[in-house]
Amino acid sequence: MSKVIGCDVGGTFTDLILLDEAAGRVSIAKVPTTPDNQALGVMSAIAQSGADCAELSLLIHGTTTTTNALLERKFARCGLITTKGFRDVLELGRRTRPNPYGLIGGFEPLISRELRLEVDERMDAEGHVVTALDEEGVRDAARYLAEQGCESLVIHFLHSYANDSHEVRAAEIAATVWPNQHITHGSAILAEFREYERGVAAAVNAAVQPVMARYLAHLRDELTAAGYDRDLLVMQGNGGTVSSAIVAESAINTVMSGPASGVMAAAYTGARSGFENIITYDMGGTSSDVGLIRGGIPATSSELQLEYGMPIHVPMVDVHTIGAGGGSIAFVNDAGMLQVGARSAGAEPGPICYGRGGIEPTITDANFVLGRLNPDALLSVDNPVAMEHVRQCLVESVGGALNLDAEATAAAILRIGNDRMAGAVRMVSLARGHDPRDFALFAFGGAGPLHATALAAELAIPTVLIPARPGITNAIGCVVADVRHDYVNTVNQPLAEVDMNMVHDIMARQITEGRAIIQGEGVSVEAEILVHAAEMQYQGQSHMLRIPLEGATITRADIQAAFEEAYFNRFSLRLPEFGAVLVTLHTAVIGRRGEVALAALMDPRLRADDIACAARSRRRVWFPGGWADTPIMSRDALPLGARFSGPAILEQLDTTIVVEPDMEVEVDAAGNLLIHVPPAFRG
Repeated sequence: MSKVIGCDVGGTFTDLILLDEAAGRVSIAKVPTTPDNQALGVMSAIAQSGADCAELSLLIHGTTTTTNALLERKFARCGLITTKGFRDVLELGRRTRPNPYGLIGGFEPLISRELRLEVDERMDAEGHVVTALDEEGVRDAARYLAEQGCESLVIHFLHSYANDSHEVRAAEIAATVWPNQHITHGSAILAEFREYERGVAAAVNAAVQPVMARYLAHLRDELTAAGYDRDLLVMQGNGGTVSSAIVAESAINTVMSGPASGVMAAAYTGARSGFENIITYDMGGTSSDVGLIRGGIPATSSELQLEYGMPIHVPMVDVHTIGAGGGSIAFVNDAGMLQVGARSAGAEPGPICYGRGGIEPTITDANFVLGRLNPDALLSVDNPVAMEHVRQCLVESVGGALNLDAEATAAAILRIGNDRMAGAVRMVSLARGHDPRDFALFAFGGAGPLHATALAAELAIPTVLIPARPGITNAIGCVVADVRHDYVNTVNQPLAEVDMNMVHDIMARQITEGRAIIQGEGVSVEAEILVHAAEMQYQGQSHMLRIPLEGATITRADIQAAFEEAYFNRFSLRLPEFGAVLVTLHTAVIGRRGEVALAALMDPRLRADDIACAARSRRRVWFPGGWADTPIMSRDALPLGARFSGPAILEQLDTTIVVEPDMEVEVDAAGNLLIHVPPAFRG
């Protein structure tokens, strides 16, 4: 694999990295995303990188196609065939409301009611046939939905997780009259109990399946015309990759692949820098994404709700998102309190300091006023704005109401913004029984390194890890991601009564299926990793807790002990009088791909011989202790193995890194920065 491309399509930019490992060179491209046809942006990025498609060994691609289709509701017209009496399950849901308070709020299901048809059939909860499948009714329903212009078909029957024979047979019958291959039966996407979540997952898959299939067809045609004759791997939301030949079958798995690729890059980079326990912190212009990696494996969850009425219960990398980014607007609310976010200045007009007509102060403007950003080196600035103008806007919009001058206003904005981001970190760590002091903070994105050291000090995190290329970390995640397939099966029995032979059989089948798919994809892997987990609850509870399982031959006692320990860590309670219920079993089959030389991410020609040569200038910068005359250094010029103490501002093309006073900085062998937070700073 001498020439490999990782390409991540974001909402604004398409980032690409070309690794030529044989020559030890890296090429980077960043071009505007082309929303109408993302393939055009990908090809533009490939051209900008100078890559010859005929010489590529592999191309791995992260895409927002399915996520955007759902959020913008630009998906395929779908029809549904379901069990008689359950036509409205997608609307009834869990009896929640779009707005918790008041009597207003709209909700539009993925499939409109006139396109949801019922047929006679019924399984009970044990998988026994109660009512035989009306095969002619299925054929008539499928024919009718096709005539109504439906492009995709969902077959969703009650209790199909226990016995999917009716769903499988109905799909076979529908295929005889359906005009294309876009037929989804729910148990193939999610073999879990709870008909609402399973039905929504199937509907989501059907809605985006044609969209993904068309996009990949366009991209493959473009790549083939350019000379690329290998398979294309696509990032999934679980952090793994899958062959483009089969990804459309389970298109739902590509939702949220962007945040997942960043977490995978963090796991890969951290492990090679000696950190297997990591909290990831990705701060962009409008939001911040936070995730957790333990033992080198990113935490996954099946609890994503993309919007109201759209729970996506398939395994995905567990990322918590808040509306706090560089463009988050600061204002004084009706209670007279300073608030930062969730409103954002966006790309247009953007922060005040971008000179595009923005008048509302943002986190970026606060960093600008406090000397943390170079006024002469801001990207995307067509009309430079005077510092005094930004200071005046801060006072007029926020400071005057709080009786603060410009510097104090900017400092307060940073403090409030950092507190919100620290809260997001607590949500994925302390709230789930993990001590942040046992982790390193991996900061990336355009604005993450600006705030990382302050967050580490707030949360008592001892080390901050800044990768070589923070602004294109998601593209790097595509390059280093492994092949991965996840499987879930429902048990839903009291643990004391579960047949452990059945448990072991389920896990063995999951492993066998995953191995077969990886082998069929033809992707070269160097090792196999199996990750097992279970979702459990105490009898009578409705919410479940995900626990890791040690191996496919685990005993009943081991499962009980693991659940009790996880429950205590989460809730500080032990409930020996309640019986534990084993709800679902999960297995991830991971094919680990070959090593990628991260040292190639830094251009050795830019490195200086010593730290002094990396210094560019000095300027006044504000830190919590006050203003300090601070060296401004070129990140790319820092020699490998260099060590120095803060304060310092490190600048590179895609980000700015703030090092607080007395923090120790170390450059490792791959060019990553390790910033050590002294105990006196922590908490």
